[in-house]
Amino acid sequence: MTPAVLLLHGFTHTGASWDPVVTALGERYRAIAPDIRGHGSASNREPVTLEAVLADIEAISPERFTLVGYSMGGRIALHAALAMPERVERLIMIGASPGIADPAGRDERERDDARLADEIERSSIEEFAERWAATPLLAGVPGEVLARAQADRRRSTPAGLARALRGLGTARLPSLWHRLGELTMPVILVVGERDEKFRATAARMAERMPAAEVVVMPDAGHAVHLEAPARIAQVIAGSSSPERSRRARRA
Repeated sequence: MTPAVLLLHGFTHTGASWDPVVTALGERYRAIAPDIRGHGSASNREPVTLEAVLADIEAISPERFTLVGYSMGGRIALHAALAMPERVERLIMIGASPGIADPAGRDERERDDARLADEIERSSIEEFAERWAATPLLAGVPGEVLARAQADRRRSTPAGLARALRGLGTARLPSLWHRLGELTMPVILVVGERDEKFRATAARMAERMPAAEVVVMPDAGHAVHLEAPARIAQVIAGSSSPERSRRARRA
């Protein structure tokens, strides 16, 4: 039986953002790449809450599967892996974190996200797509990759993205730093070489997990799956060649 992989996109993207990875996987995996509530074809689905999204994931997931998530999708994937560990064979997180543990930091981020959500609602999707593409975290993305990403962002609506930010933003979801040790399945934390912030986060996460490794993708930034889809497909298929750092089980 062909193994299954469930792919969760990041904020402002849709399931179509995984198309190059799915193409690179070929027939090795049966790929499922849904639009998360607030995005693309699910722009009008409500409520946009973690509980509703986890229910969506559970409904479309096979009996056993590899779970992959990028950024916001990585945070959601972490929640899903903890909610149904008996079904997730492997967890692969790309440029993702377990959230914000510091209460003051969470409050500040929630205020920032609320302001941004209000601004998104006052913008056209074209205006917001241009603004989001200019964020420092996404700097250095090659032109053709950026063009595909912008076309993908235009599949969503300002109202849907605002709801997603309010319901699924970093500060909105509970921090899971204290639960990383509960993950019993193999975990791969993928980060781009240029993404210094998330490289540091991945190293901290791996130290708290029983069976985790960090994969650093050379010449890539935050959105590794957009810049290097073939290499992400190699990681999913278990034959990656980038720099890997295995973390042993902590006593």
